Amino acid sequence: MRIFVMAVFLAFLWSAARAQMRVQEYPLPRGITAHDVWADPAPDGPVWFSGQGSGNGGRLDPRTGKVELIPLGPGSSPHGVILDRDGSAWFTDSGQNAIVRVDPKTLAVKKWLLPKNAGYANLNTAIFDKAGIHWFTGQSGIYGRLEPRSGELKVFDAPKGRGPYGIHATPDGTVYFASLAGSYVGRIDAATSTVQVIEPPTPGQGARRVWSDSRGLVWVAEWNSGNLSRYDPKGAGGGAWKTWKAPGERPRVYAVYVDETDKPWIAEWDKQLMMRFDPATEKFESFASSSGGANVRQIHGRKGEVWTPESASGKLVVYRYR
Repeated sequence: MRIFVMAVFLAFLWSAARAQMRVQEYPLPRGITAHDVWADPAPDGPVWFSGQGSGNGGRLDPRTGKVELIPLGPGSSPHGVILDRDGSAWFTDSGQNAIVRVDPKTLAVKKWLLPKNAGYANLNTAIFDKAGIHWFTGQSGIYGRLEPRSGELKVFDAPKGRGPYGIHATPDGTVYFASLAGSYVGRIDAATSTVQVIEPPTPGQGARRVWSDSRGLVWVAEWNSGNLSRYDPKGAGGGAWKTWKAPGERPRVYAVYVDETDKPWIAEWDKQLMMRFDPATEKFESFASSSGGANVRQIHGRKGEVWTPESASGKLVVYRYR
C-alpha cells in the first residue's frame, strides 16, 4: 500500500542556542500509531517506522513525503525497528511474538517466531552487535539473540524478571539494555549470553532506554526519576555514573538518542518537549512540537538530523540543525 502525503514545513529560530533549528513534519495515515523510527544513514535516505496500531512496517521518503506501508502478518503489532547493514528493516513484533525482516528492494517479509516455550515476550527493541548478531528485549522478562545467517534464535530469562526495554551497542560492539520494571542496566556478554546487572545511582529510577555515544559512554533515560544519566564503564571502581535532572516539576524521560556531536537528545513527557543536552555546559535546550500531545517514544537520527515518531499526533518529525 502506497500513500502519498505532503510534508508540512515549519521553521523556528532559538536565539538561546544561536543556531538555526528547522523542524519538518510528515503526517502519517490514520491509525498507524508509529512507535519507533530508524533513519537510513545516507543523506535524504528513507526513514523506517513501526506501525504498532496498524500492524505495518512503514517507510518514508523525506524528499517527497511518500509513505509506503508493508503488512507484516496476521496479528502484527510492531514495537521496535532497526536497519541492517544492507538496508533491510528488522521489527520486534510483539503481536506476532516474532522478529520480522523486510527486504528494502522487494519488500518481502520474513519472520522468526520465538520458541513456544518462551511464552509471550512483549517484544520491545533490538540492535545488532559488531558480529551481526541481532539482540532483542521483551518486557515480559526476556532478552534474546538471533543469528540471521543460520536462523538460530535463543531466548533467555532476564535478571529480576519483567522489564527489559531499550537496547543499544557501543562502538566496540558491547550490548547494553535497560530494564524499566527492574530499574537497572544490563550488559550482555556476547560469548556466554549472560547479563551483568549495573545499578544506576537512583533507586527505582525506571531505566527505560539506553544509547551509547562515540566514546562508549552509555546514556540512560530514566522514566520514574526524570533523570538523564551517564554510565562510564571505564570509570573508577569498575564504572562511574553521573546524573542530571531534566527540567520541569515532574519530568518523565522516555527516550534517549546521542547525535554525531555526542549530544544526547531526550523525549520529556510531562511538558511534551524534545530536549538536547550539552555535556560540556550541562544545560538542556527545549524544542516543542506543533502538537500539544506528541508522545515521542523513541528517537533516532543521522548527521544533522534527529527523527521522532509522534505516536499521539500521527506524524514523523525531523529536527534539522547545523
